[in-house]
Amino acid sequence: MINVGRNDTSLFGHWWWTVDRWTLAAVAALIGFGVILILAASPAAGQRIGLDGFYLAQRHLALLPLALATLFAVSLLSPRWVKRIAVVGFVGAVLLCLLTLIAGDEIKGATRWIVLFGFSLQPSEILKPTFAVVCAWMFAHGAKDPSFPGAWITVGLGLLSVLLLMLQPDVGQTFVLTAVWSVQFFLAGLPMLWVALIAVGAAAGLTGAYFALPHVSQRIDSFLDPSAGDRYQIQRSMEAFMNGGLFGRGPGEGTVKGHLPDAHSDFIFAVAGEELGLLACLLIVALFALVVLRGFSRAFHDNSLFVLLATAGLLTQVGLQALVNMASSLHLIPTKGMTLPFISYGGSSLLALALTLGMVLALTRRRVGPGGEP
Repeated sequence: MINVGRNDTSLFGHWWWTVDRWTLAAVAALIGFGVILILAASPAAGQRIGLDGFYLAQRHLALLPLALATLFAVSLLSPRWVKRIAVVGFVGAVLLCLLTLIAGDEIKGATRWIVLFGFSLQPSEILKPTFAVVCAWMFAHGAKDPSFPGAWITVGLGLLSVLLLMLQPDVGQTFVLTAVWSVQFFLAGLPMLWVALIAVGAAAGLTGAYFALPHVSQRIDSFLDPSAGDRYQIQRSMEAFMNGGLFGRGPGEGTVKGHLPDAHSDFIFAVAGEELGLLACLLIVALFALVVLRGFSRAFHDNSLFVLLATAGLLTQVGLQALVNMASSLHLIPTKGMTLPFISYGGSSLLALALTLGMVLALTRRRVGPGGEP
């Protein structure tokens, strides 16, 4: 157990008494669930693609220390440095997304990954949190200086980001990024005319994606009509939840993961349902709720508009991503390839989420001074 005195003036001591330790504990618990479920699900997934039994689990565990170091290092930053890191990260992510379209690897009909220094990177994962912080900065600066076109700058950045994501194509990430921007715009004082325009735009975008992208129409048709399309994964997922019952079969004792192609990533919540049971799944849901609600609570008590908007955007991203993943596994919405934060396998996702929650912890630390700036 960590024992740090209140009179400890070291960097770690100051961080420990100003950071939200409840959020920190919830994130640690989610990471713990992720380790257990990756160890359980990855051997079957690895064997299906010709890899050693624990190859995927070893890669996940090898990246975990880097993710934890990123989370801790970013959580030490001041709001001013969070802005700077976000700007650099956003510019880098945009450039890498462009490079991905030119030299990226196509997987399952989408070009979202690029290999850099032997590491397969998905730049759109970095794009999401950095976009949220940059937009929060623009909104907040526009609120302070009415002559500054902060809202219009965010519109331009949003259109650029959506264009890059749709060229991949990645409808799910586009949906999350648009939702983040909409929440921030609403909190910044969105006029009702803009509410109507965004609603019309969202409906038009979804309709266009349905008719223009075959995989989108297939998933929606399969969700609405059981006889349409391939429902193999969702059927195996529902079977896993039924097999698990209240307490589950025990870690490593599940059988459905052997027949579920994406059991280690998109459908890892189904593995949790079968091996850990309903109670553990509800605990995972509660942990995500704790992270999101604690973050919003602390942000709403801050005097800085930037802190409020940035934290709201980052937490909307995490909460919505978790909701989409779990709802897809339970057949509550059409399936969408989206990882469960800190639990699913995926190096880019793990590192990007560490950056995201690191910025949340940095922005919600107790600070002295007007506006929350040190």
